[in-house]
Amino acid sequence: MTSASKNSKRVLAVVAGSAAFALALTGCQAGGDSSSGGGSESLIVGTTDKVTFLDPAGSYDNGSFALMNQVFPFLLNSPLGTSDVEPDIAESAEYTSDDEYTVVLKSGLKFANGNDLTSSDVKFSFDRQVAIADENGPAVLLGNIDSVEAVDETTVVFHLKNGNDQTFAQILSSPAAPIVDEDVFAADAVTPDADIVDGNAFAGQYVIDSYDFNNIVAFKSNPEYQGVLGAAATDSITLKYYTDASNLKLDVQEGNIDVAHRSLSATDVADLEGNDNVNVVVGPGGEIRYIVFNFDTQPFGAATPEADEAKSLAVRGAVADLINRQEISDQVYKGTYLPLYSYVPDGLTGATEVLKGLYGDGEGGPSTEAAQKRLADAGVETPVTLNLQYNPDHYGESSGDEYALVESQLEAEGIFDVNLQSTEWVTYAKERTADAYPAYQLGWFPDYSDADNYLTPFFGDGNFLGNHYADAEVNDLIVAQATELDPAVREGMIEEIQAKVAAQLSTVPFLQGAQIAVTGKDVTGATLDGSFKFRYGSLAKN
Repeated sequence: MTSASKNSKRVLAVVAGSAAFALALTGCQAGGDSSSGGGSESLIVGTTDKVTFLDPAGSYDNGSFALMNQVFPFLLNSPLGTSDVEPDIAESAEYTSDDEYTVVLKSGLKFANGNDLTSSDVKFSFDRQVAIADENGPAVLLGNIDSVEAVDETTVVFHLKNGNDQTFAQILSSPAAPIVDEDVFAADAVTPDADIVDGNAFAGQYVIDSYDFNNIVAFKSNPEYQGVLGAAATDSITLKYYTDASNLKLDVQEGNIDVAHRSLSATDVADLEGNDNVNVVVGPGGEIRYIVFNFDTQPFGAATPEADEAKSLAVRGAVADLINRQEISDQVYKGTYLPLYSYVPDGLTGATEVLKGLYGDGEGGPSTEAAQKRLADAGVETPVTLNLQYNPDHYGESSGDEYALVESQLEAEGIFDVNLQSTEWVTYAKERTADAYPAYQLGWFPDYSDADNYLTPFFGDGNFLGNHYADAEVNDLIVAQATELDPAVREGMIEEIQAKVAAQLSTVPFLQGAQIAVTGKDVTGATLDGSFKFRYGSLAKN
């Protein structure tokens, strides 16, 4: 999502054939009059995303973060048109020693409720993330913080465990870093959405005017916002949630909404491309899709009666042998997602295709022969029963087609007997970390555009997957690469981490896909710029 000038980073390449692209559509002549006059219009945005919690400590998903991006301030942020981070509500942000990162706030900052926004709120925001450490929250991103010190009303010093953290500036613009009001939020528990809205605890481009959970949210521009994003171009935005992408498509066609933002199916996109009343927008893609294995409950997992480490690895390897990435890309996503053969997506520094040579036919295709041999060599009888869970609403309606195809691929030649089941996201997010699913679907939408964001959250100590994977050598390498000042050495470490994890298969990544953002024929300002953030503040009617 971001990179600071101090950090030697490369942003995600927007190249068809290497980084997959984003598709989004907008309807026209909806949600208010079409008169000009910046800041005076209203717009309607439609999405199939869902919110878990409005509290930044309680959610780590794209639907929740999309909402947070509109209403909470950040110390650093990505201005429109770039993925680099700059001070947002901060006046300055820099290393003042190897292990001290100092942020000075702008003076006179306030929350929309009139409360002063000071260094005390900043310290509180990060301290509570670490203290709460919600299993579905983003606290894992803050593992390098030793302590946060409020020096005076506008100065904050982050004391880091590992100095010269090459990702820290980016983390300050991530889902772990919204600044919240210490007079409204609880210090040791996730604060209910209603309390946040009632407390008007916002200081971003917008405030929430009314809130109907996962149904309708009404935003109003915040005249007190002093950040790098500037004043909102539109006074009011209505965000409408859809449970069915086909209804979202219908409202796009009929002009009942101005913007459709996540997620229309690839088939719907192809159908709507010829519609004169919509625009299709292409942008950078950092999203990945992957299967997670629970090392305790998967076949032959550590907590099963037949626990056997070698056999459980063989099962994971056989899944990797049988996944036909190109078939899923072509048949389900019409090329809007591309095959992915490693843990860091193509286009980022350090990305490899290590899985291509280790599994399947050795060239990126599937191989039943390789899967059969792998299982036989480990003494695993076939068919292997595999309980595989997916989510039908969070990653778009095509998830059903995606996992039906995965099921058929795994059952080739009777190698697996797949029990495929689905669960709605609100339940899914809780059950996946409670060892309910031996193998299950997840997708990842990056917090910032650096390879580290595809490694630390997944494979470091205390990773958010909660799948009982841990490897001391991998963890040490992850910590080391994040503080390595030599770009070439760091790149080599990132490649080595991918190779080690590829041999263990904590997850099987298989698609690299689309960030969904929007513009329309009578709506301007939606830009796909590599920051992986979609903000309503830039949207306006022509």
